[in-house]
Amino acid sequence: MNGGHTLRMERTYQAPAQAVFDAWTSEEVLRRWFHARHDWETTEAKVDLRLGGDVRVVMRDPYKDVEYGGGGQYTEIDPPNRLAFTWIWDGDSRRQLIELDFEEIDSATVVRFTHSGLWDEEAVRSHEDGWGKCFDNLERALEADRQSR
Repeated sequence: MNGGHTLRMERTYQAPAQAVFDAWTSEEVLRRWFHARHDWETTEAKVDLRLGGDVRVVMRDPYKDVEYGGGGQYTEIDPPNRLAFTWIWDGDSRRQLIELDFEEIDSATVVRFTHSGLWDEEAVRSHEDGWGKCFDNLERALEADRQSR
């Protein structure tokens, strides 16, 4: 990793661990939530769920008509308990690591999220804001799935 700064977050979702894990590994579901603002969209989501397989996401800010993309390779896949992948933003060379641990407790899932390799404290704050909104979007997507069953 190029940076020594790490972001750690924890969220609890009212969904089984497998459903939350699947939301991180399904292209269709990723398109519904993986963007840094509620009113943005995810124009691209690609998943090759195998060790060394590629993951890629592109988010679009409709107000500025700008896209932010990035991707990496899966380094750990242990459904529905753990997922890890490298990450590099498009146009940047700084390699980061995203790690997720999923723990199901009484029909809810605690997600422990670690984003390491961030370059400074401002990057940690910026990513914390973006990930917080992504996680809010994920909560809405999981709720919609639960209600549609």
